[in-house]
Amino acid sequence: VSIHIKSRIIMLYSCLACHMINFGCDFNFRGCVQQCEKTGCVGDRCFQHCKFSSDGKPIDGPWYMHEPLYLRWKQWDCRTDCRYYCMVAREEERTKLGDKPVKYHGKWPFRRVYGIQEPVAVALSALNLAMQFHGWVSFFILVAVELTEKLDFSSAVALLGFTLILAILRAFNVRDEATRVMISAPLIAFVTTHIMYLNFYELAYGMNRIVCMGMVIVQLLIWAIWAGASNHPARWKLWAVVVGGGLAMVLETYDFPPYMGYVDAHALWHATRIPITFFWWSFIRDDAEFRTSALLKKVK
Repeated sequence: VSIHIKSRIIMLYSCLACHMINFGCDFNFRGCVQQCEKTGCVGDRCFQHCKFSSDGKPIDGPWYMHEPLYLRWKQWDCRTDCRYYCMVAREEERTKLGDKPVKYHGKWPFRRVYGIQEPVAVALSALNLAMQFHGWVSFFILVAVELTEKLDFSSAVALLGFTLILAILRAFNVRDEATRVMISAPLIAFVTTHIMYLNFYELAYGMNRIVCMGMVIVQLLIWAIWAGASNHPARWKLWAVVVGGGLAMVLETYDFPPYMGYVDAHALWHATRIPITFFWWSFIRDDAEFRTSALLKKVK
């Protein structure tokens, strides 16, 4: 009896801790997931890849009973399907009670479309492909599994670290090689350490968000001050990037549940990135032409 009571207490504390983090890991949700992993069903819906033999190993069944390839390559398995459909069932219950949507495992409750977890964000991210070669971001948000989340976070941190170094070197016109190394080395060390922490210790959503927002704020301040003090002919494009980046950061800060299960703040953030990316690369091109012409004038 005492062991049973202790297990109940441990479950209570774990659920309370999880609820404090993402407000969605309650007893009903956890119980639904555990029951689904045992039976392979949520209500009347059952999953082929949740069927188990007497020794506890999953039964794949004949080839014609396998999941479609477009679902298997996105790594939907028994646990992810159980979590998804338990989340849907739980949100339907909460909607009937008049409660607002909550996060589950750090994610808002999105509805799948042909196996895609965040369809609107995927589409908007794909539009960014027309502006720059970041089409692989679409895959990262196609389905949230550990590998894609680590790649998503790592690439975002690495890109922000690189652009921060670029902003410092360009705004302060650092040309001395030793000074460039002194500026770049500590930032590269910080970014590398943070990426290793995310990949090999803990995939900390909150801490990573703070780190990324910190680097974004510093970059926006550097570019805003430089654009205000400079007489660069294309500085208005940089102002557009700064203002747009500030608005995009507001969307990331003031998060809200997905409307109709599809559009949330992160999806709108991807939408803002389309014009921002256009103005940014347009400024880069104009800046390259401006500096080249300035160097040619000095040579003459």
